[in-house]
Amino acid sequence: MNFKKKIFSIFSKKEFDNLTWDIFHYQIKNNKIYKNYLKSLEVDPFEIKNISEIPFLPISFFKTHRILSSNITDCYDIIFTSSGTTGIQSKHYVKNLSVYIDSIRKSFEFFYGPIEKFKFLGFFPTDTDIKNSSLIYMVKYLIQKTYQNGSHFVFSTYDQEGDFNLILNQNDKNILIFGLSFSLLDFIEKYNHLKQNEYQNKVIIMETGGMKGKRKEIIREELHNLLKEFFCVKEIHSEYGMTELLSQAYAKKNGIFRCPPWMRIYIRDAEDPFIHVDNNKIGGIDIIDLSNYLSCPFISTEDFGKKINENEFEVLGRMDFSDMRGCNLMTIC
Repeated sequence: MNFKKKIFSIFSKKEFDNLTWDIFHYQIKNNKIYKNYLKSLEVDPFEIKNISEIPFLPISFFKTHRILSSNITDCYDIIFTSSGTTGIQSKHYVKNLSVYIDSIRKSFEFFYGPIEKFKFLGFFPTDTDIKNSSLIYMVKYLIQKTYQNGSHFVFSTYDQEGDFNLILNQNDKNILIFGLSFSLLDFIEKYNHLKQNEYQNKVIIMETGGMKGKRKEIIREELHNLLKEFFCVKEIHSEYGMTELLSQAYAKKNGIFRCPPWMRIYIRDAEDPFIHVDNNKIGGIDIIDLSNYLSCPFISTEDFGKKINENEFEVLGRMDFSDMRGCNLMTIC
């Protein structure tokens, strides 16, 4: 069955539900780790009647196992590695890189339109080629596809001020800045004198997560207020993704995220991880990401959040004793 084509053609809840069942049965047939996990829970997969009852694999399994829906565990295109600063890092063995590439483009374009209309700037600490970071791979892909628009990385080791002003003074394309939170804060502290009102209609600021151990963690509202003031924009956008999944959710304002059609969020009870709670109740975030069908699309994360409604959710923080999530920066720290 051509899952890839069907996944990125989903437009309705019914299509999502039907394909989820197909992929679930594909998983229990082909994913040895997931199948054994269900067995350990004494769950008969053929007795599951509702999608919300499908067991979600703890994300920590990516630290200890090769999660692949195949008996051939040494056949993959790339390994993405997390940036956890303590303990064992997560590794995502991506069997078919083209699925991730399609997910990058189609997720972004679902929310923002064709990538060709943008100039992408990647605010990161250095130009070291990090081959095992899913975030860096995503931003690099977007930059390469729009290189003719002037897209490129803005590294802290270079003349950021001249580079930044040069690009902001070009008016032919929309500008979207992807930045690690600590990289963006480092920049605005160093170049506070650059603050000008004309940025407002020319740039989208997209923050991609926490401080990765580089700075003291602050709440999202405080981070966004600092970025709004410097860049003179009304809203700060956010991206929610992780090493262990191939899709991204986006928030255009106030940290309210939405998923692409092939991705769905559930909130599990804080006391009983096998029960999902109603909207506006805080709990652990469980994710169905159908583009993960070649590893595992049913993931129980270590993030806290809440669903606002069927289509919107918030990410409220990390669980205790969880490694900090993000792209792998170990080689550039």
